[in-house]
Amino acid sequence: MLSTESLKKIDREVAKYPPEQKRSAVMAALIIAQDEKGWLATETLDDVARILDLAPVAVYEVATFYNMYDLAPTGKYKLTVCTCLPCGLQGALDAADYLKEKLGIGFNETTPDGRFTLKEGECMGACAMSPVLLVNNKRMCDFMSKERLDALIDELSRSA
Repeated sequence: MLSTESLKKIDREVAKYPPEQKRSAVMAALIIAQDEKGWLATETLDDVARILDLAPVAVYEVATFYNMYDLAPTGKYKLTVCTCLPCGLQGALDAADYLKEKLGIGFNETTPDGRFTLKEGECMGACAMSPVLLVNNKRMCDFMSKERLDALIDELSRSA
């Protein structure tokens, strides 16, 4: 079950919509639940469905469609690299390959120490600043050269 604090946050999101449109808060509710739990287990998805008076499948559809939701545990730092065509043509594929080599993992894998998970993302709306990546769906990093990738990994390694 979600904490009282998370339930209050979800209530604030639900209040933004007409009473008959509680389902409109499903994306925000999933983010709140994931922030608390770290990932979205089936039980957590069921809790969100119950809170929003939705069939569980309606919540599962959203959680499985968007790549910002984690349906399995991830590392402490989830790095999502935009690999869509415009970014790919501007160095994102090279940046992704560099991260795979540096971390010793592929996409959808986690380092043995549980620190980093590498994900492939689609358009983050920052093509002019490519290569871009997201750290834990919250922090966007742009113009990610090898040097900047090294600095980011070093920074995150020190804070872990």
